[in-house]
Amino acid sequence: THCISSAASDVYKRQLYYKMQNNLIVLNKNDNVAVTPFIIPAKTKIEGQNISSIDDIPFGHKICLKTVNKGDPVIKYDQIIGFASKNINPGEHVHSHNLEFKDFDRKFKVIEKKSIINEKSELFFNGIMRDNGQVATRNYIGIISTVNCSATVTKMISEKIKQSNILKDFPNIDGIVPITHSTGCGMNTESEGMQIFQRTIDGFKNHPNFSHVFVLGLGCECAQVDIFKDNVKQHDRVHFLTIQDEGGTKKIVDKVLSEIKNLLVVSNNVKREPLSVNNITLALQCGGSDGYSGISANPALGVAADMLVKQGGSSILSETPEIYGAEHLLINRANKQETADKLIAKIKWWQHYTSINNSSMDNNPAPGNKKGGLTTILEKSLGAVAKGGNSVLEDVLSYAEPLKNKGFNFMDSPGYDPVSVTGQVASGANVICFTTGRGSCFGCKPAPSLKLSTNTTMYEKMIEDMDINCGTIIEGKEEIEEVGKKIFELVITTASGSPTKSELNGYGDEEFNPWQVGVVM
Repeated sequence: THCISSAASDVYKRQLYYKMQNNLIVLNKNDNVAVTPFIIPAKTKIEGQNISSIDDIPFGHKICLKTVNKGDPVIKYDQIIGFASKNINPGEHVHSHNLEFKDFDRKFKVIEKKSIINEKSELFFNGIMRDNGQVATRNYIGIISTVNCSATVTKMISEKIKQSNILKDFPNIDGIVPITHSTGCGMNTESEGMQIFQRTIDGFKNHPNFSHVFVLGLGCECAQVDIFKDNVKQHDRVHFLTIQDEGGTKKIVDKVLSEIKNLLVVSNNVKREPLSVNNITLALQCGGSDGYSGISANPALGVAADMLVKQGGSSILSETPEIYGAEHLLINRANKQETADKLIAKIKWWQHYTSINNSSMDNNPAPGNKKGGLTTILEKSLGAVAKGGNSVLEDVLSYAEPLKNKGFNFMDSPGYDPVSVTGQVASGANVICFTTGRGSCFGCKPAPSLKLSTNTTMYEKMIEDMDINCGTIIEGKEEIEEVGKKIFELVITTASGSPTKSELNGYGDEEFNPWQVGVVM
């Protein structure tokens, strides 16, 4: 059994996070692999390393720097990312053919920490203050189906509003958002799955980025509309109806259309005003990751997240299967043992959950991740946790659980991006930062979503979808701290109303995807 000491090099440190050594990215002097910034043909002499490439090395992939014998750990970020499945020679491509996942003990020590959060930040953004004290970054009207059976009606209403073009006369309304999904029935009403679903719907119906919300059910489903009538933060803006009670499709469509038209003046009657950035809650997300994610975009986003937290704001990291193998680094930052224990319990739940479903935590990374250079979940996780920066871990939330503590939080979720972001928005995120190396296209209304490219090649190819290029870090043109500051400034601009690329492209209506746990009855 191999162990990692809690004194191991902190992968979050920015100042010397990596250095270029004759066109190889060497992340730590103890590493036995390096990352290639471009394609290296076979038999290419690599100056300064006293090695030559044995085979072709794709860009973003790993090349062996030192002899690694079968069974020995492969080290990147000064951390174990897997074990050699055969002897690996210097200059050899290191990937799935010679690197395998094995679990191992990871040591940690919790020392109670005091958060450093500025409750009186003098940084401001132009936000929207709701009557109940909540702060919005957008001003949408939402139509939420409580069950798949009311999804069509929800879509009908939304399409009729859009086709009528009535919103052109109400410039302060950002649009109509139909929230549809494939669940809400065929489930045990007392189950964990129902509790998760209820928290998710509650989080969206109460989200400050909606001026008004219509919650629509069929009438006979497990997720009865009545269960969502509790925990309403502002009663005059949330309306509940069912198709059966209203007398069918046409009648409920006509009724909701009429009610929406009657409240457009009220919904439009908002103005943006300077509000403290401590009202921003940032969802930290990655998708379509590649070998550069943990080197460029993720650590740069970590810098931005730390800047927000220091100004009294909040950030939410999630995707529990994608911190597996790096959870000790988060546990070391927990504010107290109770917080650490919550995260440990979540990890154990996932180990059990995957095992009873004949699966493994290493079923992640996805094929696209592997094509981009990520080999094991250990390697992917070490890069993924960098999005969380250096801040103290204040709390560990269940999926879609409302945020309670300002600062850096972790929310339990699957690694599937739409499901994870849905939970983060339900927990209170009002801006999303989404890093990608392969080129994920994503939005999640009502929260605006920023796309951060890990490499310049993809950024230039998909420039209409990407908001910022972090590939300049790989190229040595900018430092991680510089790009992190740019991301932070872009978050403030976005929270103030500036549209993101995903909003301009129309993303966000289809991405609502609550986590489905348990038996479908």
